[in-house]
Amino acid sequence: MPLRLLRSAGLVLAALMLTTIAAGAETGKSTGPSEFLLVAQIVLLIAVGRGLGEIMQRIGQPSVIGELLAGIILGPSLFGWIWPEAQAAIFPKTPEQKAMIDGIAQVGILLLLLLTGMETDLKLVRKVGKAAIAISIAGILVPFACGFALGEFLPDALLPNPQQRLVASLFMGTALSISSVKIVAVVVREMNFMRRNVGQIIVATAVIDDTIGWIIIAVIFSLASHGTLDIASVAKAVLGTLAFLAVSFTIGRRLVFQLIRWANDNLVSAAAVITVILLLMCAMAMITHLIGVHTVLGAFVAGILVGESPILTRQIDERLRGLISSFFMPVFFGLAGLAADLSVLRDPNLLMLTGLLVLIASVGKFGGAFVGGTVGGLSTRESLALASGMNARGSTEVIIATIGLSIGVLSQNLFTMIVTMAIVTTMAMPPMLRAALARLPMNKDEQERLEREEFEKRGFVANLERPLLAVDESVNATFAAHIAGLIAGMRGLPITVLHIGKNAKEQEKGRGGEESHEAVVKKAAEAVSANTEDDTGIVDIVTRARRAELGETIAEEARKGFDLMVVGIDKVVAGKDRFDRGIEDIAAQFEGAMAIVAAKGKHLKQPNPDGLNILVPVSGSSVSKRGAEIAVALAQAGSGSLRVIYVATTRDKGAQRGASHGLGQEAGILKDTSDLAARYDVDITTTLRVNRAPEAAILREIETTDVDLVVMGVDRIQADHLSFGGVADAVLRQSKVSVLLVSSGEARQAGAEQG
Repeated sequence: MPLRLLRSAGLVLAALMLTTIAAGAETGKSTGPSEFLLVAQIVLLIAVGRGLGEIMQRIGQPSVIGELLAGIILGPSLFGWIWPEAQAAIFPKTPEQKAMIDGIAQVGILLLLLLTGMETDLKLVRKVGKAAIAISIAGILVPFACGFALGEFLPDALLPNPQQRLVASLFMGTALSISSVKIVAVVVREMNFMRRNVGQIIVATAVIDDTIGWIIIAVIFSLASHGTLDIASVAKAVLGTLAFLAVSFTIGRRLVFQLIRWANDNLVSAAAVITVILLLMCAMAMITHLIGVHTVLGAFVAGILVGESPILTRQIDERLRGLISSFFMPVFFGLAGLAADLSVLRDPNLLMLTGLLVLIASVGKFGGAFVGGTVGGLSTRESLALASGMNARGSTEVIIATIGLSIGVLSQNLFTMIVTMAIVTTMAMPPMLRAALARLPMNKDEQERLEREEFEKRGFVANLERPLLAVDESVNATFAAHIAGLIAGMRGLPITVLHIGKNAKEQEKGRGGEESHEAVVKKAAEAVSANTEDDTGIVDIVTRARRAELGETIAEEARKGFDLMVVGIDKVVAGKDRFDRGIEDIAAQFEGAMAIVAAKGKHLKQPNPDGLNILVPVSGSSVSKRGAEIAVALAQAGSGSLRVIYVATTRDKGAQRGASHGLGQEAGILKDTSDLAARYDVDITTTLRVNRAPEAAILREIETTDVDLVVMGVDRIQADHLSFGGVADAVLRQSKVSVLLVSSGEARQAGAEQG
């Protein structure tokens, strides 16, 4: 049935093509490159490739295998063998027609490397860097030597140019030694082993493999371009590559971040950031071409830098990833499959050589990675899992083979052999890795780390990307800048300071002054580095000034993707149960989370304190947990103390005011907060006050302790004005110390008093 469907589809497309050509001939027009054929080719490659990719994923294989198989099915290996006339009509070998689809494939290569770079986690590489580097070197040297030796003994008939045997051997060695970081990462992620210790080492090693591989390919490409071992040209390529990498990961890192931020904040056209990312990719690809290496290295490095951008929003990431995965990947890998004619394997000699190639590739990579893992300090089981994971070639080898074929270093038969090896090793990797990982026990330290990471994944603070600080010229604004600096400094977040006071433009111009809000943010962020072991205190600060009505100004900034706004203005509250009009105007235009600062007590005299003594009320609700997260983060970032008090959040109308649900539940909530603090090495003091209204309990705790800041998680309550409930209002008005209200983005019905 599948063959009948394939034959029918080919017949329809061939008939349409012949009709188009006939119509062109009748009108006297040239039957040169056909747009109809190009679209038909793309439709077939995408439809069959994505369909088979779906099937592969359902049986536990990566989708790229389905896309490669689609090309093999549509190419001379199957379709061309069953019905050569129809296959030749749909995929003609005329240079003009072939150049059209090849152009799309070349762009696809760059985009695939961009995507691979975006998926590269340099923090992960740095974390397990020493072990991963040792493993990667051993895992590359052994199969590279095997592949190089195989290339030296290949018959002349398999080489397009026997005089370039050295370059062909280098290509063979590279193709056998490099793992596909994309395939490895996908399989490890699908198996939920990405955060396991061995999973991190596998992915980090694959990243290093890929990086080394593209540098090697860049050098080999330069070598192939000159035909002989030209020391000067190779030296130019090597030194140029090193200089390119050095500039990219220093000046380039900063430049890429600034360009993405500028596009996000200033351009109003659709998909402006994606446009900038694609331009960056093309520019860096052209730079690597100019220094004599392949464009893929520039695209790969561009992807790494883009992926490290602190404001690469998930939406932008998903849009770009969707375009590449749904269009360019099936076209590129489908064409790679089309170029591989597996019918040549009917020759017993070629079949034997292909089997030998697969064997050498598997044994060499498995053995090299296993030895590297043992030398790197891994256990036998961990080394087995590592060696199993590193044996996947997949997309990387196909790209390498495609480059070799395009520059005339590899013959059609050698290309087919390498593609076959990539398919076989990639399909064997998932079941081998699953079996090896299933036998790995989890030690206590690893389990604790995974539990902490799982908690952070669901947390509010750990997922912050861009805070916005809205301030006027008041003392309260200075204290808000200090708070915002601590929050941004914890993870090195870029922050925008928006001046909204009467002298906004003067404040913007004075951002370099020692007393400016920007200086306060910077000082607080730098203090984080001194109080924690992480080098996170450097933050990027951008200044904006109000140039319109307050609401309009906030609305304009809000569209730029901020996920937390810290507000510090002179007047916070107005009449009874009401916030000041300025606060209400700000809240009305910002739908995300807000942190409203009200400086009191000693912070009016010292708005930039050396430490904070924090009190946080908790109730077990999601909003109180958010307040607790902020409080713990501030305590970790600065020096001071943290006290936690349990408060009730509901009042049963028929029950006694302040009645509790039972001491067991209350103690459990306090313990949860204690565990949260313990994860960040923050010492806390807990208090349990019964038979008191929430606001009374909080105010009593303020009076009897030395706290100077109350952090409260609150919900917006649906009303005709901004409201966070009676508890928050009472504490905000009656507290003698500073208050920080951390609100969620959405309003809710007033059914409970918030704590």
